Amino acid sequence: MEIPRKKVTAAATTKQAGDAAEDRALAHLASHGMRLLARNYRTPGRGGGEIDLVMREPGGTLVFVEVRKRASRSFGGAAASVSHLKQRRIIFAARHYLMRLPQQPPCRFDVVSVEAGEIEWLKGAFDAS
Repeated sequence: MEIPRKKVTAAATTKQAGDAAEDRALAHLASHGMRLLARNYRTPGRGGGEIDLVMREPGGTLVFVEVRKRASRSFGGAAASVSHLKQRRIIFAARHYLMRLPQQPPCRFDVVSVEAGEIEWLKGAFDAS
């Protein structure tokens, strides 16, 4: 009798690569004193947004982090792939996250790119205006 094998799909492989990139980004940020508050924070309903990592700096600043993974720096690289629409969705999710807090701390939007084995941390990559 032949044992059925689990079919590996491109989506599963892409998700695994994305999760691994988030793990590397989280370790990198934690090594700089940042503390994880939430991972893959999503707004309820369709059409909302998602924040890969919500972190707090030692000084109290709340940092919403988008993690991007690319095999190479072609086509502008990972950081350039955070489109205006993606930024709007992240900002939407950040506002939703902040509504749960009793008071709003200082905030920032960062991008961590994982490309060709290298990590690049772009602080203040975009703003909510």
